[in-house]
Amino acid sequence: MWERRSEWRAVGFTLLLWLAAAAQAVARAPRRYTPDWKSLDSRPLPTWFDEAKFGVFVHWGVFSVPAWGSEWFWWHWQGERLPAYELFMKENYPPGFSYADFGPQFTARFFQPDQWAELFQAAGAKYVVLTTKHHEGFTNWPSPVSWNWNSKDVGPHRDLVGELGAAVRKRNIRYGLYHSLLEWFHPLYLLDKKNGFKTQYFVSAKTMPELFDLVNSYKPDLIWSDGEWECPDTYWNSTAFLAWLYNDSPVKDQVVVNDRWGQNCSCHHGGYYNCQDKYRPQSLPDHKWEMCTSIDRASWGYRRDMTMSSIASENEIIEELVQTVSLGGNYLLNVGPTKDGLIVPIFQERLLAVGKWLQINGEAIYASQPWRVQSEKNTTVVWYTTKDSAVYATFLYWPENGIINLKSPKTTSATK
Repeated sequence: MWERRSEWRAVGFTLLLWLAAAAQAVARAPRRYTPDWKSLDSRPLPTWFDEAKFGVFVHWGVFSVPAWGSEWFWWHWQGERLPAYELFMKENYPPGFSYADFGPQFTARFFQPDQWAELFQAAGAKYVVLTTKHHEGFTNWPSPVSWNWNSKDVGPHRDLVGELGAAVRKRNIRYGLYHSLLEWFHPLYLLDKKNGFKTQYFVSAKTMPELFDLVNSYKPDLIWSDGEWECPDTYWNSTAFLAWLYNDSPVKDQVVVNDRWGQNCSCHHGGYYNCQDKYRPQSLPDHKWEMCTSIDRASWGYRRDMTMSSIASENEIIEELVQTVSLGGNYLLNVGPTKDGLIVPIFQERLLAVGKWLQINGEAIYASQPWRVQSEKNTTVVWYTTKDSAVYATFLYWPENGIINLKSPKTTSATK
């Protein structure tokens, strides 16, 4: 009888050990996300993004060749047929010249990715986002499903996405990839549109293969989705892609995405919120967000007809950065390189001015958090941030009498 009891005790002890080990294994197992917004929206945002605060956006593609009007050149010319664009083509290009004829002129001849990366580093950027494909459909990498309309087959004959990625990562800058879901004039997209988006020929043959290829080939830290607005997320298969991205992709632990995954998603679903271009809330949102804006206020792509009146001043840019960070956002500032791969001096000057300011004041920006009071109006406007036990008060215009009284901080004898 005693032996039998000992045996049962041993079995019970073994069972307890097995159950404990199983519980530990379950606790260690990574959470699996299901392809629905309730599950996907519950994923915590990787901490690097909120700590980064400042990034550089780069709009570069075949639209950099006409370099007139904006990066929506093709649509304005042949989608909307705006008279100004038709006149521009008539006066500057021969009859019968097509948008595809711009492709070979997108040479990137002077593109030196290390120079770009050095500039972005000097600007204080902690992440860089490059257009891999805009709404024109031209891909800045050798996409396997964009035959003869990619940067390896046409124009530069280079993998622009790969080259810039290697250069920025050498400098410990995070790398993000902008990707347009739609393509204005792709035959399969137009077929799906004609079918009321009840078919998904374009998504199956183009959008999804390219997204998977970008993630597996370049392992981005961020996917900046765009071109979603004509269709619901169910057409784009967005939730299925994001479930794979968060569960099984090579970047599942560090990747960050925005909110442009379907016409019903912006400001509601995804990772952080863009809401709209140049989004600028007036009070503290309850969700992580990003303001994207451009040094050239009238265009994201490079324009040959750009004038100084459309260029944001150093003060305007730094003021937007400070306000954005105080309200819990990230600030993504855009430059449009030329077709040759040059970032023009006025854009360089603005980026370097931000970098110079951040070298002195970056402690109040990087890895900071919004304080209990975000701003106060005094003799000048003061914006607050906090980090650890410190509170930072940033003001952008020196008060006339040289004195500033801070109303919001409550001091004690221990306050330094």
